[in-house]
Amino acid sequence: MKKKLALLMALVMVCISVLAGCSGGGGGSKPLVVGYSNFSSKFSPFFADSAYDQDVSTMTQVSLLNMDRMGAIVEKGKTGETREYNGTDYTYYGPADLTVTENKDGTVTYDFDLRDDMTFSDGEPLTADDVIFSMYVLCDPTYDGSATLFALPIKGMDAYRKGMASLMSLLYSAGRDNTDFSLWDEATQTKFWEDLDKAGEAFAQEIIDYCKEAGLGDTAKAAGEAWNFPGLEDNATAKDLFYFMADAYEGDLTSLSNTETAGSSLADLGFNPEDYAAGVKTGDSAEKIEGIEKTGDYSLRVTLDEVDAQAIYQLGVAIAPLHYYGDKEKYDYDNNKFGFDKGDLSTVRAKTTEPLGAGPYKFVKFENGVVSFEGNDSYYLGAPKTKNVQFLESQDQDKLNGVITGTIDITDPTYSLDNVKAICNENSNGEVTGDKITTSTVENLGYGYLAMSAKAVNVGGELGSEQSKDLRKAFATVFSRYRDVTVDSYYGETASVINYPISNTSWAAPQKTDADYQVAFSKDVDGNDIYTSDMSDEEKDEAALKAALGFFEAAGYTVTDGKVTAAPEGAKLDYEVWIPADGSGDHPSFMMLNLASDALKKIGITLNVKDLANSADLWDGLDADNVPMWCAAWGATPDPDMYQVYYSGVESGLTPGGSQPYYDIADPELDKLILDGRTSTDQAYRKTVYKSALDIILDWAVEVPIYQRQNAIIFSTERVNMDTVTPDITTFYGWLNEIQNIEMN
Repeated sequence: MKKKLALLMALVMVCISVLAGCSGGGGGSKPLVVGYSNFSSKFSPFFADSAYDQDVSTMTQVSLLNMDRMGAIVEKGKTGETREYNGTDYTYYGPADLTVTENKDGTVTYDFDLRDDMTFSDGEPLTADDVIFSMYVLCDPTYDGSATLFALPIKGMDAYRKGMASLMSLLYSAGRDNTDFSLWDEATQTKFWEDLDKAGEAFAQEIIDYCKEAGLGDTAKAAGEAWNFPGLEDNATAKDLFYFMADAYEGDLTSLSNTETAGSSLADLGFNPEDYAAGVKTGDSAEKIEGIEKTGDYSLRVTLDEVDAQAIYQLGVAIAPLHYYGDKEKYDYDNNKFGFDKGDLSTVRAKTTEPLGAGPYKFVKFENGVVSFEGNDSYYLGAPKTKNVQFLESQDQDKLNGVITGTIDITDPTYSLDNVKAICNENSNGEVTGDKITTSTVENLGYGYLAMSAKAVNVGGELGSEQSKDLRKAFATVFSRYRDVTVDSYYGETASVINYPISNTSWAAPQKTDADYQVAFSKDVDGNDIYTSDMSDEEKDEAALKAALGFFEAAGYTVTDGKVTAAPEGAKLDYEVWIPADGSGDHPSFMMLNLASDALKKIGITLNVKDLANSADLWDGLDADNVPMWCAAWGATPDPDMYQVYYSGVESGLTPGGSQPYYDIADPELDKLILDGRTSTDQAYRKTVYKSALDIILDWAVEVPIYQRQNAIIFSTERVNMDTVTPDITTFYGWLNEIQNIEMN
């Protein structure tokens, strides 16, 4: 599960990367400097892990497909596609046109028609061979980067990937007591375990030391719990912790090292996973992937065995140059040679720190905390107006001050109330955008919520009964009443209240202009509006409690003289809600819980607020199935697929989504809608399907949507020509998308 989430997060970070790019010095030699978080030097389009490294890669690469401002894929990039956003028509371009065909036999074909005038920054032409090479790297049996193209139901993928595995995975799964040396020799196995023992123990010790300094305990067991690896024995050692983590990652030591580090990677400590990355043939496998076909010098086709709504996002691979990352002598499409020996990505890995592509900028060097770029004059959308760009490693607390003092031109500080105040003070007009600083805010790719476990909050053990739903709606009604004041108090204008359990960044999110849009939990048990526009705050408080009493009564509670006096079987008069607020109330939803607790007390219901000093305790509690209500936040992806969060598998036997052990929502109609939504590529149809699914989730009342916060990028108004910056920046379409147009004053 952790590995899957890491892969999902990496995909999300790729999408976010368009927001945190940079620009350069207006046409001359003066660089434009962007304040940036620390880099790991993994600048490869194949192996970049962090969002920061991915942004460096993005500066140098082009992707086969691009997204528009709403996160939808542009299918006519070659010829240009005009779409409306915020009342303005924008035309989007890309390296290729795409035609998607759903065939009668259930297969789906994706036909790509590339531009024929594109070159990489070194002058070499970009062709279909480069795309095919890039796809084969991502689908190699030994590929261990964050992309998941190989997971798509591409025709022949399983046949190609079987019969080979990385030496590392084979050694780990065989164990240190293995005596079969038909695939490797004993010396290799001995060295593997000796080096891994030493490096792994040091790796885990850094985590223990980190947790100790943070006041989270000084034992391996405590560190494991803090790091979300609960279950170690009391006397566990650092070595025990490491192998406990490694087992959770199913021996994927690369992902473990990249994801869980507290400072040093395994390679830093003496064990380099890349030393064991080569493929070992374990059986028969296909020589090619049947579903990836070259159809011309500038065209190709990808065939899927079945419809997969997320496939279009995965297929938008970075087009890496075969001649740079691979070996042209090893590319012969007709004879199933694709630029490298199957199972040997050493030539690709060797270029990890020095990217090259067809993007708007050329990588120059990374030294002394600065990544330097220069414009790519052959960029297909036009040579950059700004010649030189620098990404400058900066601490978050230094980013805003860097713009104020002139050492940084663009950056992305935490958009806290304190930083908002500082920005307003700097501008003579007292606003976040003025003569000194221009602020561009976008919705964060995710949202905050309050959840209720249907298993813990129900009537008579019937999780999906109308009475159980009414019980949860009683609480949800009171929580919802106080969303506005708590979000405003914590975030001010940098966040807004949302009414559906989906990020506002999604094209599938219901809009206020939609005919059937509703404020969450604003109807009473009879379906009437709880509030009117002329109500005072006090009257709204009273109306919310009156509506809550109606729901409690419908749930089977005894209500006498405006108070709840008895609970039905399986329900209670007191419930607990957990919130990871550092033990000090520092959480966006903390005020809401306390106001709701005070209000519920007036009608005879006790709500105990449990403020957790250690956020890991929440996930431990959820895993142990003993948290009735809690506050947290979801991360999102460009595609609104709901399977991972809400699919229950009821009546189907399929694997449920990741939230199911927590929410315990189980609704056959919801499951059907989720499957229908992910087995269609028609966006208009999918939006209708997902709206119906969202309504069911709200009807179950297992989740109360709370807030959509904002992220910000700030520009030096004095040094950056804001007229040349991309208009209508969004979560999915940042000014990096049109960086070639940026000029300095």
